[in-house]
Amino acid sequence: MKRLGYYNGKFGPLEEMTVPMNDRVCWFGDGVYDAGPCRNYHIFALDEHVDRFFRSAAALKIEMPVSKEELKETLYSLVRKMDQGNLFVYYQVTRGTGIRKHAFTDGPGNLWITLNPAGISDGLEPIQLITTEDTRFFHCDIKTLNLIPTVMASQKAEEAGCMEAVFYRPGGRVTEGSHSNVHILKDGVLHTAPTDHLILPGIARAHLLRACTALGIEFREEAFTLDELYAADEVIITSSSHLCRHADRIDGRDAGGKDPVLYERLRSYLLNEFFTATA
Repeated sequence: MKRLGYYNGKFGPLEEMTVPMNDRVCWFGDGVYDAGPCRNYHIFALDEHVDRFFRSAAALKIEMPVSKEELKETLYSLVRKMDQGNLFVYYQVTRGTGIRKHAFTDGPGNLWITLNPAGISDGLEPIQLITTEDTRFFHCDIKTLNLIPTVMASQKAEEAGCMEAVFYRPGGRVTEGSHSNVHILKDGVLHTAPTDHLILPGIARAHLLRACTALGIEFREEAFTLDELYAADEVIITSSSHLCRHADRIDGRDAGGKDPVLYERLRSYLLNEFFTATA
């Protein structure tokens, strides 16, 4: 076999393999991987790679479907099916299969393996490089599938009996929820985080601001802190699945509930907009 794919015990030509659409990797990028070279049917530094693979899975609380020894045996059994022994051996485990929901899917993960022909450079020929700013973890403004931090925060919220987790940055700046935007009302003014690279500019957020304009409610797109969140008259959560909700407890302490009239004006406006548009 030239290229091989494996998924939970099934294997065949890589181009013919398929996976369930509800594998969580499709929705959240919810998984970990490792990989390494194989030469003459010998997988290089396999113990080290497998150890790291299991550490990564444990860090995300992913239940491994196999033991380390079982994985190594599976990898070598697949390597022996290949037409040649110079390969790149890739393996990943995803959290499992289930209807899209941020909190964890119960049960063991799904094991993927791919083997492709590959060689190792001898390192003699020099290469060219460029530099680029490292912004890999500063793209909260993009609705990417790489949602591991969101998944972990959502699970933490569920375990605490809460519906949502609110993110904050060092220094206490509140950014957004794990799958929502967070706003506060204070002294008749709505405060919402600015649409910089630290938040996703939600559609429901935009409708909330338009509601403020229509209702003559002042709003400010400025960063606010955890202390201001705790002291807010009302704490409002908006998302495409929950257009306008408010919180009454945060971190086990009472929150909001001090300006129900203004909150109700916003809530009823947004719900009426929705019902009218979808009638």
